[in-house]
Amino acid sequence: MSHLSILSAAGLPQAALSGGTRSVTSPIDGSEIACLAETGIAAMPDIIARAQAAFRDWRTVPAPRRGELVRLLGEELRRAKAELGAVVTLEVGKITSEGLGEVQEMIDICDFATGLSRQLYGLTIASERPGHRMAETWHPIGPVGIISAFNFPVAVWSWNAALALVCGNPIIWKPSEKSPLTAMAAHRCLERAIARFGDAPDGLSQLVIGGPEIGAALVDSPDVPVLSATGSTGMGRIVGPKVLARWGRPILELGGNNAMIVAPSADLDMAVRAIVFSAVGTAGQRCTSLRRLIVHKGIRETLVEKLKAAYSSLPVGDPRESGTLVGPLVDTDARAAMLAQLERARSEGGVVHGGVAVTEGVPAGGAYVTPALVEMPGQTDTVRTETFAPILYVMEYETLEEAIAMHNDVPQGLSSCIFTLDLREAETFLSASGSDCGIANVNIGPSGAEIGGAFGGEKETGGGRESGSDAWKGYMRRQTSTINYSAHLPLAQGVKFDI
Repeated sequence: MSHLSILSAAGLPQAALSGGTRSVTSPIDGSEIACLAETGIAAMPDIIARAQAAFRDWRTVPAPRRGELVRLLGEELRRAKAELGAVVTLEVGKITSEGLGEVQEMIDICDFATGLSRQLYGLTIASERPGHRMAETWHPIGPVGIISAFNFPVAVWSWNAALALVCGNPIIWKPSEKSPLTAMAAHRCLERAIARFGDAPDGLSQLVIGGPEIGAALVDSPDVPVLSATGSTGMGRIVGPKVLARWGRPILELGGNNAMIVAPSADLDMAVRAIVFSAVGTAGQRCTSLRRLIVHKGIRETLVEKLKAAYSSLPVGDPRESGTLVGPLVDTDARAAMLAQLERARSEGGVVHGGVAVTEGVPAGGAYVTPALVEMPGQTDTVRTETFAPILYVMEYETLEEAIAMHNDVPQGLSSCIFTLDLREAETFLSASGSDCGIANVNIGPSGAEIGGAFGGEKETGGGRESGSDAWKGYMRRQTSTINYSAHLPLAQGVKFDI
């Protein structure tokens, strides 16, 4: 299919794709696929005001009714799965199965949030005062701003949108400048769901297209009490303090420098499969991509040989073609950053396998590379720096304590894993003295998180939590109430104040 036919099938007519100033290119071949009209910065106050007006209505709608809207969104996504997945592939370069998998993740969170709409539970709390009852209630908080990244252009939005909507909040979405078309196609699914729903307030969900100044309007507005931002640690250092300074609530999903420890007892064949997918999937452009491999010295040589063989057989090419496992990087700047980082690794004693630009057998104009396996003498400054590309650094260890210390000795704290058949090693890794990450796995890789668990990390990863478990509480305000049903007025802590 042509670029235009893919976009048209996803509900994006030519009229919506031209006449603007925001150029959108496909990483598959570098061609321009749209030139979009941007949201004017002068329009942002009205957009935020519309969201506030919608909030005043939406917060009074019963939560199960709000859940019905999200259920309808799930239906629309199911109908549009193939078309929307194709846009993900076209706009960010994911292989076809990963593009479809991203849409499936959206469907899954809609199912989760629909059930959640009947489970926004508070607590009943025992009071120390006779004839009193304490209760904890969760209420909608207000408009939620969502700033998403290119690598998961729609899934992370859906984590926020589905929860925010069932929790009683409107949403304002600013997608990455690199992936606005996927956002437009996904938002049209929500617009169709809203039309079927019938009585949603105007301004319940709004999409804004533009650069950093549009995001800054959401970050700076006191009328956007929750701001979810996914991106680099550098971005988070700017966004987090600004939101906190106006007493807002930031939900930050930032950098990851994820590691796997491979113990002597590990199933190496299983480990190889997990390593290759985790390090190479999405061309190494997941925040949960595997970037550091910490291998016991006794099995290091064997494992590296297995990985070299696996890496040498990886098909690199057009992500739309059957059999391709490694598509392009998002742009030529990303490829240049990868190649520069490999040079730094070499200067620190690293031995690089792969990591070269690919120009033959791939569409002209795309930023294609072979994934890099880098044997390092230790955890250098280069290793401790996240590069959003398929680079995997390999280091060795002797004791589990040494491995965990190396694992934790990076600024980021998103995802982690260990491959071992030793119960003590597995439980130690998951204990308070083990991994310091928000996600810790045993005998699976660090990427591919399911929506049932809360997603997020510690340290420079930002501390935010999205998706499953009780992440919904980040989109609501907590209220503690005390009810006196007695004829007396005792004070807490035994205080006497008689008049």
